[in-house]
Amino acid sequence: MQPRPQALPAPGPGGPRPADPRSAAPRSTAPLLALLLLLALRDSAAAPAGSEGPQGSAAAPEGPQDSAWQRDSELPHGLLQQAARAALHFFNFRAGSPSALRVLAAVQQGRAWINSKKECQVDLEFTTEHYNPEEGEERLGKCSAQVFFKNEKPRPAINVTCTRFMEKSKRQQEDYLLYKHMKQLKDPLDVISIPDSHGHIDPSLRPIWDLAFLGSSYVMWEKTTQFLHYYMAQLSSVKQWKTDEDAIDFDYTVLLHEFSTQEIISCRIHLVWHPNKPLKVKYHCQGPQAPEEASGIEEGSAAAPTTGLINY
Repeated sequence: MQPRPQALPAPGPGGPRPADPRSAAPRSTAPLLALLLLLALRDSAAAPAGSEGPQGSAAAPEGPQDSAWQRDSELPHGLLQQAARAALHFFNFRAGSPSALRVLAAVQQGRAWINSKKECQVDLEFTTEHYNPEEGEERLGKCSAQVFFKNEKPRPAINVTCTRFMEKSKRQQEDYLLYKHMKQLKDPLDVISIPDSHGHIDPSLRPIWDLAFLGSSYVMWEKTTQFLHYYMAQLSSVKQWKTDEDAIDFDYTVLLHEFSTQEIISCRIHLVWHPNKPLKVKYHCQGPQAPEEASGIEEGSAAAPTTGLINY
């Protein structure tokens, strides 16, 4: 006859309670599950905004984490387009390539946040197209950007990343051909008006227009506010300087169409360009702005916190 198993003695007031084998397993796996969840959350937070996913779609940008910012559920009319144009002006200037200028094609998605100071941050994704496309050419690129408007002040802070638009070697080749052509001119350029009275730009003058647009991109970005944007309407004069330096050096006067005031702003711009060096821009504009906001100088980069991430 087998001896009857005896019950385990009950624990004393201060003694340990024996473990229940039915509950031990779940408790041992709980820390492991928590660790795996923590690692997954950390990896997802580390993924860069705007990076290309497996199917070529950019990840949705994240908004401000500060509780002082609130999501703007009703976006002001045209705000996303305004932010995209400002980002592209900045991008074109920082890229410094008249052969790879971009313009806005369409805004795909975007969100905005505001704070108590009426400052506005816009996170958005949009597509771009070539500014001066060849016949039958369709070049679409994709960009993601974060644009920070400081109330109604100009020069929005911008962080923008764009996918490759054209092969780097082709862009460099086209820029060098333009540079070589202008350096070999027997007489420096001295042009009165582009386009002419009929709105036509002579093909021989198109590179000058593109270079002027490149330099004007800096001016248009720096003058842009949450409610004002600019379009280059005309070059009223262009004068190239013959120098011993390697760079192309010329002055031009540009007429900028200001939206939504419909005013025409005249800006005198000095541009120094070389395909392998940062673009240099100096300008002075006549207009309703205060004198300290009507002139500027820039040499290839923008002051913090404005940054530009360029990916060709």
